[in-house]
Amino acid sequence: MRALLADDQDRVRSALWLLLSQTSAAQVVGEATKLTQVLTRLGDVQPDVVLLDWELPGWPANGSVDALRRFSPDLKVIVLSGRPEARQAALDAGADAFVSKNDPPEKLLARLEEMCSPRDSNQRDRA
Repeated sequence: MRALLADDQDRVRSALWLLLSQTSAAQVVGEATKLTQVLTRLGDVQPDVVLLDWELPGWPANGSVDALRRFSPDLKVIVLSGRPEARQAALDAGADAFVSKNDPPEKLLARLEEMCSPRDSNQRDRA
């Protein structure tokens, strides 16, 4: 699975890159620090999944998933946030999964591995 990392914090992107480099679940194909960069890079790097910071600059949080889907309807979106209360809003906005930045790294890896396995594309991971 090809992953695009979208977070405005260098340390978060670096940690995600390191985590994903230690697994076969995903290969990092690019990074972005604001939503406009994500939209530009979608065509360039053709990711299968975007790990999206819920409060990424450049777009209202609740419209960011919709904006990504308009550019790439089959794109998987995992929303990341340090605010666990953002979970329901992210899922309501159409995210495939939500992972708190406070969760153990294994939770993110589990979500990625679940997305790599065949399943009904209309079924969203609500955990």
